[in-house]
Amino acid sequence: MERAGSSKHTEVTRVDTLVVGAGFGGLAAALTLAEHGQSVRLHERLRYPGGCASSFEREGFRFEAGATLFSGLERGQLFGDWIARHKLDVQVDWIDPLVEFRCGARVLRVPRRREGLLEALCAEPGAPEARLRAFFAEQRRVADTLWELLDRPELLPPFDLRALLQHCKGLPRYLRLLRHVGRSLLRVLRGFELHEYRPLLEYLEGACQITVQCGVAEAEAPFALATMDYYYRGTGHVRGGIGELAWGLTRALEQCGGDARFADAVQGVTRLDARSASDPRWEVRTRSGSVRCRDLLLNMLPHDAGDLLRESGAEHATLQRALQRSSARVDAGWGACMLYLVARAPVGADDAAHHLQLVQDANAPYRDGNHLFCSISGAHDGDRAPPGRRTLTVSTHVQPTELRALSDPAQGERVAAIQQHMRAGLATLAPEWWQGVEHELSASPRTFQRFTGRHAGLVGGVPRRAGLRPYFALFDSPRAPGLQLVGDSQFPGQSTLAAALGGARAAARVLRTRAPAHSSVAGGMLPGP
Repeated sequence: MERAGSSKHTEVTRVDTLVVGAGFGGLAAALTLAEHGQSVRLHERLRYPGGCASSFEREGFRFEAGATLFSGLERGQLFGDWIARHKLDVQVDWIDPLVEFRCGARVLRVPRRREGLLEALCAEPGAPEARLRAFFAEQRRVADTLWELLDRPELLPPFDLRALLQHCKGLPRYLRLLRHVGRSLLRVLRGFELHEYRPLLEYLEGACQITVQCGVAEAEAPFALATMDYYYRGTGHVRGGIGELAWGLTRALEQCGGDARFADAVQGVTRLDARSASDPRWEVRTRSGSVRCRDLLLNMLPHDAGDLLRESGAEHATLQRALQRSSARVDAGWGACMLYLVARAPVGADDAAHHLQLVQDANAPYRDGNHLFCSISGAHDGDRAPPGRRTLTVSTHVQPTELRALSDPAQGERVAAIQQHMRAGLATLAPEWWQGVEHELSASPRTFQRFTGRHAGLVGGVPRRAGLRPYFALFDSPRAPGLQLVGDSQFPGQSTLAAALGGARAAARVLRTRAPAHSSVAGGMLPGP
């Protein structure tokens, strides 16, 4: 396999499924289908896989595109099982603490053990221990119930008889969740008289902002309670950067017979007149030629999918309305301003990778440089930086619609002010790293749009705000016969693991429509077709 589009592939004019976009949603969908004996072709406009969760090289250094932690890496979880099953050359470092939350003078280290966060909060002076333990017991019940569903895409809509029977067995647990549906996490905290306990409230405000993409007062409680366990879902550091996992999944796809093509953008789509269930329904024009397929999976934002289909004359009214609804939900989300730094490791620093979550003012909105997430490479991360140096990826949420309302000069001034606020936060809350900075690159939503092709540079998916709308996303994903969207804008979205689970869910839907075929994998996450 080559790490860029090449001529080594013979021309493929017909496949079962074509996947557009090699983000983790597209990779997961393509690999799942290939494991089940389907012919799959994957096209990516960039020269490398991973999309917004990738590793890129600039000026001799390798950076993570986004500052985040990656989960699902243990055995029994999505990525961990793929690493083991395909014997991928991917090494995971199990770091501890997982993240260090710094807010003013308060430092909260989040340990690997699930119970460790509760113990740390109970150790705070004046902590209401009984109420904290009651809240975390309820949180654990909610998280265990919802993660069981997310770990098994075959239990998500559309339901077959086997899934319905499984849901009937889980009905008593589901009923316990109903009291939280439509409520914000802040209302739940009020019920436990914890809504004014600052150590917990400040931590949860930051955790919600990076998982469900909105604050405690807005976050739909079941989603927020479940994502509090994100750090305990096989979270680790992929040595060399998350791009190594993306390349590993690409190799697994090719080993299963799939065809991955990079720097080979899709240029147009045509709907075909399929006369039988086995006939191709789509023709896709790419830089290297045309491909006909029965199923087309688009790992892109609904805005970009709508543009592709409209330009190709392949969009119909029902799909257009679904794309417009999905686009409106994504528009309520976020972009990011970034700093990519190279720094000398502080005196006495260990060799592990580190993740810092920094809040300058807990009473101000967690955005625009006030709230930072910083991912720092480890000493054993290969060629990401010279010996004694580390790469840092630092991000903050910004609202792209607000930026787009400004003139070009005003946008530049606003982004520059946000990035200066980010530097001030690093200098105040992570001085041991900031004082060693030797090199800097920066990025804005406009940079993300230019390099990834994502509309307005939007990242992170759809905010899960309180109300019933987050649940409608289970059923209202834009689809047409033989066409689905995958990625962070589609349920469950909002993290690398969630986007991959959504890709596997889309693959499961495709497999249900196919005639029985030989599966190349014994066992696996999905039932054999």
